[in-house]
Formats: sequence, structure tokens, C-alpha cells
Amino acid sequence: MKEKKKLKVKIFGKEYSLLVENEDIAAELVGYVDKLMEETKNDLSDQSNETIAIIAALNIAYEYQLEKNNFKEFSIQAIDKIKKIKLLLEESQLLSTPS
Repeated sequence: MKEKKKLKVKIFGKEYSLLVENEDIAAELVGYVDKLMEETKNDLSDQSNETIAIIAALNIAYEYQLEKNNFKEFSIQAIDKIKKIKLLLEESQLLSTPS
């Protein structure tokens, strides 16, 4: 396991201390969450920060679910193609084998 490093970040105007393994990935995620919260605040300026955070979290969860479903569909398609390739290879071996 990699050694964790302490990283100070700012999200939605508030500072947090995080323990991270990869500072680059953590910084990218922090930037993404902060940007999404700012965009949500712009769209819902009359809402509390707590509501903004919950809406942003739901948006992230929705995006995650979409990606998960896309990956599942991609995996199913890949497995189907692999099975078809295996069948084609088996058929070509049968045809090329002298009887």
C-alpha cells in the first residue's frame, strides 16, 4: 500500500485536509467536485449550501451510475464478440484439419 500524504484542498470556499495516495488524482477530483458545486449554486442560487452539496452529490452519483451501466453494456458486448471469435477459430480449425 502506498504511503498516504496530507493534502489541503478547498471545496466550495471551505478548506479540508485529506489523506491521499495520489495527489494528482485527488486534485482532479477536488476540482471536479468544486466546479460542480459552483455550477449547482449558480443554477440554484436561492438554496442552502447543504442543499447544493446534496444536489451535487446526486449529480455525481447519477453520472457514476451511467458510467457503470455503460461499462456493463460494453463488457457484455465484448464477451459476446470474444465468444464469436472463439467459435470462428474453432470452425476454421475444424475445416483445416484433415479428415
